[in-house]
Amino acid sequence: MKARILRIALASLVGLAIAAGIAWWQVRHATQQVATSAAAVGGPFRLTDHTGKAVTDADYRGKYLLIYFGYTFCPDVCPTELSTMAAALDKLGPTADTVQPLFITIDPERDTVAHMADYVPLFHPRLVGLTGTPDEVRTVAREYRVYAAKAPGSSGEAYLMDHSSFVYLMGPDGKFVAVFPGGTGPEKMAADIKKRTGG
Repeated sequence: MKARILRIALASLVGLAIAAGIAWWQVRHATQQVATSAAAVGGPFRLTDHTGKAVTDADYRGKYLLIYFGYTFCPDVCPTELSTMAAALDKLGPTADTVQPLFITIDPERDTVAHMADYVPLFHPRLVGLTGTPDEVRTVAREYRVYAAKAPGSSGEAYLMDHSSFVYLMGPDGKFVAVFPGGTGPEKMAADIKKRTGG
């Protein structure tokens, strides 16, 4: 009996190790894909901010952009990444003035201007929420190589979205500078931003 329990426990451990290895490979592979296609990340966009103002990428020239793509109904990943961005900004000190944080929705059906206006101030006073028509959102997501789709089996108003989870750092000229994979801590993010911005 003990031998059988040991075999089951060992098989479970091996299974967990394999699953962890696969997950690590997927994250590493996705990060490398974004990094190696750096020249192709980013591009022009036309969206609406959470105050109702129409904006384009040109409105943010001269600032570093810290950009996250997600949605307000996200139960865990998006709030975590936005909180990390906010904490990183707070750790930057005066360098934070050179960085504009942006939260771009991948769920324009529910993330209206009014809903974004209620949501983004919960994370940081300088965070700007951006939404738009489905076509506008699809275009900017494509420019940043962001994957987004309704989760299989989702229906009605309470659907979930599957999406990639990266924080992008873009330069004052609109060019790609760096990408932070999901789970990057605020200390590391802030240190990397300071190094890259000369702050």
